[in-house]
Amino acid sequence: MKIAPIRNERDYQQALERLEDIFDAKMGTEEGDELEILSILIDRYENEHFPIGMPDPIEAIKFRMEQMGMKQKDLAEVVGFKSRVSEVLNKKRKLTLDMIRKLNASLHIPTEVLVQEY
Repeated sequence: MKIAPIRNERDYQQALERLEDIFDAKMGTEEGDELEILSILIDRYENEHFPIGMPDPIEAIKFRMEQMGMKQKDLAEVVGFKSRVSEVLNKKRKLTLDMIRKLNASLHIPTEVLVQEY
């Protein structure tokens, strides 16, 4: 087992190839240990070089509503009037602090997602 830091794209590709080779290794074996360490190194490299930004607040609300099988009228029970929900979902009205708190509590959308500009 030869583990080295992933410093560039070539190292990254080699690490991915090796990960694929040992993907089914059993934990507690030498290859299992290599798999675990390699996974950590790959994850660190990807987080540094391919960061994933937070989703748009309104898209996050729509996605969560879809996951929960909610309609606009259901969301109106959370944030207020049906017309207000329509305006928010169409980005014609900004989320208020009160709405953000209610959406966080009921839909479990992180506040750091909801407070972003859109």
